[in-house]
Amino acid sequence: MPTSNASATWEGTLKGGKGSVKGSSGTIQGSYSAATRFENASGGTNPEELLAAAEAACFSMALSLGLEQAGAKPERIDTTAACTVDRKPEGGFRITTIKLQTRVKASGIDAAKFREVAEATKKACPVSVALAGVDLSVDAQLVQ
Repeated sequence: MPTSNASATWEGTLKGGKGSVKGSSGTIQGSYSAATRFENASGGTNPEELLAAAEAACFSMALSLGLEQAGAKPERIDTTAACTVDRKPEGGFRITTIKLQTRVKASGIDAAKFREVAEATKKACPVSVALAGVDLSVDAQLVQ
């Protein structure tokens, strides 16, 4: 199996510094700062946004497989992920939650079986497994 790589560079202090991140494919790249991470500033990304993208992408792919294995025919899977970082009472920060919302167009599956497959996918996709300490939820719906 392949190994994926990315790199990050940080220059300066936490508050006044800036960074850049880049995936080895060249497809993912961007700048980041304390302001884009903790103050919702525009003009850059942050680690939580990158984790949200990774979770949404992995979940969507894994859900496609789960639906196929359940005898369904997936046509389109749209997933968003909201990743939250909170301050810990003892100091520092922790990623606490990732909330997935997925809307799926698929044939050959009823709503109950679909929800079962979505819940199983939430627990089994590789990124979800890697983020086992995070409270992960999924709002999954079949659409026309």
